[in-house]
Amino acid sequence: MTTSKKAVAIHPEAQRRLAFFNQRSAEIVATVRELVEIESPSDHKAAVDRMGAVVAAKFAALGGAVRFHPASNFGDHLQVDFAGSAAGKPVLLLGHYDTVYPLGTLASMPCRLVDGKLTGPGVLDMKSGIALMLHALAALKEWHGQLPRPLTVLLVSDEEVGSDSSRAITESLAKKATAVLVLEPSYGFEGAVKTARKGVGEYQVKVTGKASHAGLDFQKGENAILELARQIEKISGFTDLKKDLTVNVGIVSGGSRTNVVPAEALAQVDVRIARMKDAAGIEKKMRGLRPFNRKCKVEVSGGVNRPPMERTAGVAALYARAVAIASDLGWKLGEAAVGGGSDGNFTAGLGIPTLDGLGGVGDGAHAVHEHIVISELPRRAALVAGLIEPV
Repeated sequence: MTTSKKAVAIHPEAQRRLAFFNQRSAEIVATVRELVEIESPSDHKAAVDRMGAVVAAKFAALGGAVRFHPASNFGDHLQVDFAGSAAGKPVLLLGHYDTVYPLGTLASMPCRLVDGKLTGPGVLDMKSGIALMLHALAALKEWHGQLPRPLTVLLVSDEEVGSDSSRAITESLAKKATAVLVLEPSYGFEGAVKTARKGVGEYQVKVTGKASHAGLDFQKGENAILELARQIEKISGFTDLKKDLTVNVGIVSGGSRTNVVPAEALAQVDVRIARMKDAAGIEKKMRGLRPFNRKCKVEVSGGVNRPPMERTAGVAALYARAVAIASDLGWKLGEAAVGGGSDGNFTAGLGIPTLDGLGGVGDGAHAVHEHIVISELPRRAALVAGLIEPV
């Protein structure tokens, strides 16, 4: 679901705030550019840790108490805590500073300002979101002297590769928060926020057969690839579009040589679910796979690793607040339900009110044309600042 952008009357105080960020648009762009030009692929710990150090220094300069959660195989995860003038549970600003792009991508995909757009690896997903966090917090401190309420920032280093080393940290902090604001990219050029995301599952289906010479002893072999092909047809039938549940066999491997009856074959399967209650059903079906050829063995591993972000009453209330802020700023804020997951899935899965897609507006996440629309940055910053205050 999406709602189109529509101009409405701007509230005087909102107009002042929007003007504040418009005057600082070049500073926001400069921050985004600085972060984009520090490459931080998920699988390069040293590079991601360099990014973490730069970002940590910026939050520390705003008065945040910095803490790193060490990770051995990924970059360290950054937590920053801010005191507030009022008591109560903190708001959690959630995001990540790893990207999908390997080191050296900047050479072929430089950070450039072209036709009102800023390009570069990770500019949309989600270094612009980090910049928006920084500038929204700086504005609130300037307006109020200190933040109006306690706040925690969590930026993880492994979101793009499954969040295995950070999930427990995310969930622990979310349980202490009154709400979670996720600065992942918005949806589409109209900048819709995300009020629902599908849950994600990853399964591996391994078939073991028996090798033999394809010419001399063909009948003595048990073809694992043939068995896997039959399993793939069955697995694909688990898709149920009425339930918004999809099952995709995305990677298949097996065999050694054309003249050998293959003894092993493997399929990697992506599962997307819109409702947590559907997770048990697909789990039962996947675990219930049995060989068509009884002389072959079928082993299933994996499971649903990100619960769906469902549009609960808490999510709807946060969205309603965002709509009111956007209306004061002069536009109609849409919402969207999307198929991709984020760390917001974890927090929403715990029942914590979560609003996602509050980051940059643009296109091309994970692609060579990745970019943000610069003119949208001021009002995204104003929206984030407005949400922090009363949540």
